[in-house]
Amino acid sequence: MKLFKSAIAKVKKGLAKTRDTFVGGLRSILIGRRLDDELINELEARLIQSDVGVKTTLRLIEGVKKAYRSGTMTTGDEVLEYLKDELKALWPAQDRELRFATSGPTVILVAGVNGVGKTTSVAKIASALRDQNKTVLLAACDTFRAGAVRQLEIWSERLGVQVVKGQEGGDPAAVAFDACEAAITRNVDVLLIDTAGRLHNEASLMRQLTKIRDVTTRKIEGAPHEVLLVLDATTGQNAVNQAKSFTEATDVTGIFLAKLDGTAKGGVVVAIHDEVGVPVKFVGIGERPEDVEPFDPVAFVEAMFEDEAPAARG
Repeated sequence: MKLFKSAIAKVKKGLAKTRDTFVGGLRSILIGRRLDDELINELEARLIQSDVGVKTTLRLIEGVKKAYRSGTMTTGDEVLEYLKDELKALWPAQDRELRFATSGPTVILVAGVNGVGKTTSVAKIASALRDQNKTVLLAACDTFRAGAVRQLEIWSERLGVQVVKGQEGGDPAAVAFDACEAAITRNVDVLLIDTAGRLHNEASLMRQLTKIRDVTTRKIEGAPHEVLLVLDATTGQNAVNQAKSFTEATDVTGIFLAKLDGTAKGGVVVAIHDEVGVPVKFVGIGERPEDVEPFDPVAFVEAMFEDEAPAARG
């Protein structure tokens, strides 16, 4: 079922920095120029320096070279249109909707390192669920970070949803256990679990996530029904590295790309797709609970490239 309704105007606004820097940079070297080897080399360097990833860059450049050699592409303007079309065609058909349980509570486990906007992303999902008349329960399983539980409590008060919490420094899996029991007893539609983003080392963090996952599986059939990984778009290639680590350690079902409005690195969504293959399901484009949109690859690329045509270079 559809949860979020895409508002393309909001996506365009959220991509303003990416459009100005990434796509604006492409326009600055392509518009009004004849295609030649020098321009192709410039383009390759520009793409590699951007956040679309090396694999995608090499594939795009190979296509440009092939079209140039065959004489079917002769101008920088044509290259720009080619890039837009190819980026739109990159994504295979994937299920980008949230998966809900057929009976009983749906459990959504939200993971990510500290500082990526994980708790705010949890709140945005909770807000959207509430707006769809679903009852929501939050689980404050980030018990190690000072203030993390209180941050989630503040969001719960703002959104009018309940939260299950434990003692600071306590066992996150125990909180998840209590939250599952509460979700069943209170007959809620969705249990959203906010997890820790940093323990004393990465292996410890991943073991804790596995423990929380196993607890939910034992308590609720089919849980967790979603494991969403929150990534900070402003970190560029580092977000790709985080995605690799988490997907290798746990069964990530979707990605929430946060802070897209605060970066010129929106092209990182391409690298995430190429390097990880897990579908980006949602993008965060602001600080308010309602500032979240479903990820639509075609609309996303159109929003990146949409701009008034600049004057041709002489």
